[in-house]
Amino acid sequence: MAGALCLGTPAVAQDAGAPAGPPAGESVFDGDYLTLGVGAAYVPSYDGSDDYVISVLPMIQGSLGGVGISPRAGGLALDFIPDRPGAKANFSFGPAARLRMSRVNQIKDDVVELLPHLDPAVEIGPSAGVSFPGVFNPYDSLSFAVDARWDVAGAHNGMVVGPSLSYMTPLSTGVAAILSVGGEWADDDFMDYYYSIDAEAAAITGLDQFQAGSGFRSVGATLLLGWDLDNDIRNGGLALFFLGGYSKLLGDAADTPFTRDRGSADQWMAGAGIAYTF
Repeated sequence: MAGALCLGTPAVAQDAGAPAGPPAGESVFDGDYLTLGVGAAYVPSYDGSDDYVISVLPMIQGSLGGVGISPRAGGLALDFIPDRPGAKANFSFGPAARLRMSRVNQIKDDVVELLPHLDPAVEIGPSAGVSFPGVFNPYDSLSFAVDARWDVAGAHNGMVVGPSLSYMTPLSTGVAAILSVGGEWADDDFMDYYYSIDAEAAAITGLDQFQAGSGFRSVGATLLLGWDLDNDIRNGGLALFFLGGYSKLLGDAADTPFTRDRGSADQWMAGAGIAYTF
């Protein structure tokens, strides 16, 4: 049921919260459920690149034993606070995790490729949010969430904070849409790892030396459309999803020669895939 999905991207990490209720009637989402999907995305080869590559787009979302599962860019978040039927607001809290792969592989720029590849970062930390059902119609929802994560794999060894605002609404009994906007703030360690250029790197690449510091590194928006293949969201089964997004790098993430001279602060993505809900 792609209408319940909210997928992240390497550039934009958003959360639509729990899926809004479908039109009246019994629904697979009334109890435990799980949505699994896979697709392909056309994304920048690294954060700040103007070269694009095809990347695998996995996803998981659901609710098992009262614990909500929401997708994140390169990861997921768990929600240990059950939603209350009929409540005007529902709160979420739990751990979030992300695998960050920028400049680990698939680097297409000939100059950036001269430098040693970076290590994968595994970011873990708390996620909290609030969602408001029935904002403009009985089945939509507006959600706000904030993730704070720290690298535990010894890559950038830093901290990132990602706020997001999402609106989900069914467009029919078989189609739903999610619009998400958000950004990401990063500390000195994160920014230095991905965007600084020291004397040795400058000598190898011919790029100017650059020292990056903490600050907001990106803002952006993502639109997801989901289409249940039997035109009934309520019964789960197979669905297709389509995803498009744009983000703008800010501050030192935009000013670094990796972006300014070899790439672009404008980051686009598009993706599509298939999912199954049971």
